Amino acid sequence: MDLFAKCFEFNRADEIKKLGLYPYFRPIEENEGPVVQIEGKKIVMAGSNNYLGLTSHPLVKEATIKAVEKYGTGCSGSRYLTGTLDLHIELERRLAIFFGTEAVLLFSTGFQTAQGIIPTLVNRGDYVISDKDNHACIIAANLMAKGATAEFVRYKHNDMDDLERVISKLPESAGKLIVSDGVFSTGGEIVNLVRLNSIAKKFGARTLIDDAHSVGVIGKGGRGTASEFDLESEIDLTMGTFSKTFASLGGFVAGSERALNFIKHHAAALIFSASPTPASTAAALAALDILEKEPERVTKLIRNASKVRKELLEAGFNVVDGRTAIVPVIVGSDELAFMMWRKLYDNGVFVNTFISPGVPQGRQMMRTSYMSTHEDEHLDYIVDTFKKVGKELGLI
Repeated sequence: MDLFAKCFEFNRADEIKKLGLYPYFRPIEENEGPVVQIEGKKIVMAGSNNYLGLTSHPLVKEATIKAVEKYGTGCSGSRYLTGTLDLHIELERRLAIFFGTEAVLLFSTGFQTAQGIIPTLVNRGDYVISDKDNHACIIAANLMAKGATAEFVRYKHNDMDDLERVISKLPESAGKLIVSDGVFSTGGEIVNLVRLNSIAKKFGARTLIDDAHSVGVIGKGGRGTASEFDLESEIDLTMGTFSKTFASLGGFVAGSERALNFIKHHAAALIFSASPTPASTAAALAALDILEKEPERVTKLIRNASKVRKELLEAGFNVVDGRTAIVPVIVGSDELAFMMWRKLYDNGVFVNTFISPGVPQGRQMMRTSYMSTHEDEHLDYIVDTFKKVGKELGLI
């Protein structure tokens, strides 16, 4: 059989394109934060992970330009060899202070960070115990660990009784790593971290929390999930990304110096990958400066998301309840999801379309997310447009 046969047979995307309902890979021509330009028209953005609106902040752009002028455009090597800049060391130091941990280690992407941590720590005879709805980067890292003869087991989404049931069946002598999103990227729910941590301690497991959608969103001053629950000294490892709150690209893990030292000298994802660029590192540093000096951005972000969540619920939409920046609206089928996306887009609102198998059947959704730089005029327009389209489609 031809290896490419499946490529020629795949036509799902082509069919949606023919119907004019294809919502993916839309090129943004101008980006001003709450409003973007796509296909020559202004669109209110309700799908960005630019939570604090810092990608266009003057100080972030200025720091990026200065870094390129000083260091050039790339590092041309891995952190392990010739790719470490003093900028990397400074960002690691500052983040460790911010999170209150002994150390921080940078990776080139957030997706890559999980692959640098999990297969490195979880080896033959060890177990990684993972929430069923964890992000794809964690799933990929779990499978890498399994390929290295470690064991990979899952528990029901945010179900701590099931976590305890699953972990209680594992060998007492085995090494165990419990992995969960802090804020789940699809539904926006927050992990039950107090119970998860208690179970970890009971069964001698270590913990890894993915705070990609948590930093800048929850916790004291936006310090993430452990801070939200006053468990900063309890959680072993926290990983995250620079592509959301920090207005850049890259990833990090925060934790004990000894654990990160081991990862630094054994993780293939770090050793064999070029280091974060000077521009992306400087942008993350500048964003961290702003987050520390202007924590009110976090307050406004949550206020904005809460306003939209409340008003969509009152309008009769099936909204996943929560208290983060993510506000998902369940529509219930792939066809309806594509139709609703198109109508919202034609009316000047951009959202993210989640269909099966990315979400279970019946949970297809418009995943909206908000920024601290959204003003009431943007939020009101988003809600009004949802109401108009929802009535047209019989959702409300």
